[in-house]
Amino acid sequence: MTHFDYRDGELFAEDVPLSRIAEAVGTPVYVYSETALTDAYRRFAGALAEAGLDARVCYAMKANSNLAVVRALAACGAGADVVSGGELARALAAGVNPAEIVFSGVGKTGDEMRQAIAASIGQFNIESIPELERLSEVANATGATVNVAVRVNPDVDADTHHKISTGRHHDKFGIDIDRAREVYDRAAALPGIAPVAVAVHIGSQLTDLSPFRAAFTRVAALVHELRADGHDITTLDLGGGLGIDYGQQSPPDPRDYAAIVADTVGDLGCTLVFEPGRYLAGPAGVLLTEIIYVKDGETRSFAIVDAAMNDLVRPAMYDAHHEVLAVRQPNPDRAPHSYDIVGPVCETGDTFATQRDLPVLEAGELVVIRDAGAYGAVMASGYNSRLLIAEVLVRGSGFSVVRARQDIAAMLAQETLADWQT
Repeated sequence: MTHFDYRDGELFAEDVPLSRIAEAVGTPVYVYSETALTDAYRRFAGALAEAGLDARVCYAMKANSNLAVVRALAACGAGADVVSGGELARALAAGVNPAEIVFSGVGKTGDEMRQAIAASIGQFNIESIPELERLSEVANATGATVNVAVRVNPDVDADTHHKISTGRHHDKFGIDIDRAREVYDRAAALPGIAPVAVAVHIGSQLTDLSPFRAAFTRVAALVHELRADGHDITTLDLGGGLGIDYGQQSPPDPRDYAAIVADTVGDLGCTLVFEPGRYLAGPAGVLLTEIIYVKDGETRSFAIVDAAMNDLVRPAMYDAHHEVLAVRQPNPDRAPHSYDIVGPVCETGDTFATQRDLPVLEAGELVVIRDAGAYGAVMASGYNSRLLIAEVLVRGSGFSVVRARQDIAAMLAQETLADWQT
C-alpha cells in the first residue's frame, strides 16, 4: 500500500504511526498521505509527458474535495474538474488557476454558470442542448464568450459497476455522438459560445484499457468530421476513469494508458485534458477506526467498529471491496481469525467487509480500511445523527487536522424549531 506500511510492529502513514493520530485526534478519522497524492500525480502526468502528449491534468474534485488535498495537487501543477458551484469555490480557495478549471456535470444552474464566468474558468463541458442555450444566455448577458466542449456519449460500455458507467446510450450523460455535428453547428451560431473542444468520459474504476481505445477512436473520427465542417477544435477532454487496486483488481499502468491516447488521438494536434480523481486520491487515504466490541455469533465473529456506513458508504452503495488491515502487525506464527467488520448503524448494509482473515482482535484495537481517499469523506452524511469525522493530512513525520471533527453543538446549530414551536 503506497506510503502506508508496517514498522516496528505497527502500521504507519509515511513516518507517523497511526496509533499516534488516533490518540491525538480520536477515531474514526480519515488519514491522507500528501506524498502518496503527489507521487500519483507525478506518475500520471509523467506518463503523458513521456508519450509526447500536450497534456493538462485537471483533478476530479468529486473524488476528494478537502482543501488541503486540492492544494497539494495544485502545488504540483494540477488544474481542477468541478461539478458544482461549491467545488468551484473550493478549487479557487485551494489556489487552483481558474484558467485550468473545467466545469462538468449535467445540471449546471444559471447561478453556477455566472459564478464560473465571473471566475474566468477555462472550459465548460456541456451535456445537452438546453444547457448550451442557457449558457449562451448567461454568457451573452455578461458580455463574455466562453470556451465550450460538448461531451459526447460514444456508446461504449466501460465494463465497470453499472452505477459509475457513463458512456452508454441509456446513461444520462453527454450527447449521442451521432448527433454531435448538428450540436456543434448550433453552438457555433449562439452568442457567447466558442465550441473549441470535444469531451468524453465513459466511467470510473476502469481496469481494462480497451474501452478507452474504443471511445477515443470514435472521438478522433468526430474531430476530423467537425474540422471538415469548419469548426476549430483545439482541445480534447478525455475525462478520467483509470482504476486502482482495491485488493481484487490489477489496474493498468498509466504508461499503457498514455500509449493508447497517443495511438488514437495523438496526431490531432490538440491540447489534451485529463481528469483523474480516484487514481490520485484513492490509495492516498485510509479510514482509521477503533474496535468497540468483538461479538462471537453462532456462525461468525463480528468486529464492531466506531466507523459506519455514513462515514464510508462505498461498500453499502456499490458492494465495494476494501482491504482491511490491523494497525498492530500480525504475528506470522499465530493463526488468523475470520471477522465481519461492521459499524454501529442499525442496518445490515452497515458492513465494511465479510469473512476477512485478521489477527485475533480485541476491543480498543485499531484497524484501517484501505484505499479510502476517494469517495469516502466527500460522500459522508449525518445519518443516525452521527457527526462528520475528522480528516488528517500527513507529510513525512508530521500531521495536521485538515477538517475538524464536527461536534453536537455545530450539528444542532444547522437547524431551528419552526416559528410556532418556540
